[in-house]
Amino acid sequence: MSHLMASGQRIEILFDAETITERNRALARDIKALDPERLLVIAVLKGSFIFAADLVRAMHEIGLAPEVEFMHLSSYRESTVSTGQVEILRDVESDIRGRDVILIDDILESGRTLAFAKDLMVARGAKRVMTCVLLEKPGKRATDIDADLIGFECPDRFVVGYGMDMAHSFRQLPFVGYVVRQDGDDSA
Repeated sequence: MSHLMASGQRIEILFDAETITERNRALARDIKALDPERLLVIAVLKGSFIFAADLVRAMHEIGLAPEVEFMHLSSYRESTVSTGQVEILRDVESDIRGRDVILIDDILESGRTLAFAKDLMVARGAKRVMTCVLLEKPGKRATDIDADLIGFECPDRFVVGYGMDMAHSFRQLPFVGYVVRQDGDDSA
């Protein structure tokens, strides 16, 4: 299934809105089964903002009431390729000592950003740090980290939509897809 944008670009849909909604509900149930205490959800910005919002609402529907914080980390800056160095552009404001923390990120690829955030929360005294990603690209890891909760396994494509962008475009799309290049080569 594909979607034609006003810009004339064609986007191939990988995961539609309905599929994502159902998966968010399942992830919320999985989180509840972990029996979190004093739960703090930390959305790793920017790409996770829609996923985090929808997942927190799904948690609310089943009786969880997490506090929510935001952390902006970057290993990309203006590039589409990771620099390998993670920078904190915006830090959390809450004291996380003794709390259960779930880091929510859009995609687990190299793992550098998520590993950095997890190590940071552990060093700050979190009781338990869990990770939840919308997408996982297997075989791309540069660090030794696995997500505790995974929405979907993702093919090796540069994905957009549902909060993820390409040069600040396509974040608003209600689905996850990839831009089909004019030359027909739509690999990552």
